[in-house]
Amino acid sequence: MYTYPLALRWADSDSYGHVNNSIFLTYLEEARTRMFQDMLPTDEIERRRHAFVVKQALVDYQAPLVYREEPISVDVWVIGCRGARLDLGYTIRDAESTYASATTKMAAFDLKTNSVRRMTDGELAFLARYTES
Repeated sequence: MYTYPLALRWADSDSYGHVNNSIFLTYLEEARTRMFQDMLPTDEIERRRHAFVVKQALVDYQAPLVYREEPISVDVWVIGCRGARLDLGYTIRDAESTYASATTKMAAFDLKTNSVRRMTDGELAFLARYTES
């Protein structure tokens, strides 16, 4: 499992005083992007050829998250990966509460050819480190 400490932003709060539900998807994206940093190529052209796109996101909101100074934790792990498909699990939490759990279905994608691609052996090896046991 990969855990990303995420600082909340005041602008994430809605008129009810808690983090807007749509912002939770941004939190998932930020943690996933940080996790993938060591896997994706640094060269922009190669990075576009080895992208991942979200096909589906499902979020189970469990408790309201109110803005505060202390960061929250966003846990990310691999549920499964095969061929071009990558399924990730997430929790958004702190030591006392879980605010949401989520899953995303993703596809390995080549932005240059605009098509799905198979994951490389290197990508699969990297993702194996974060596979739930």
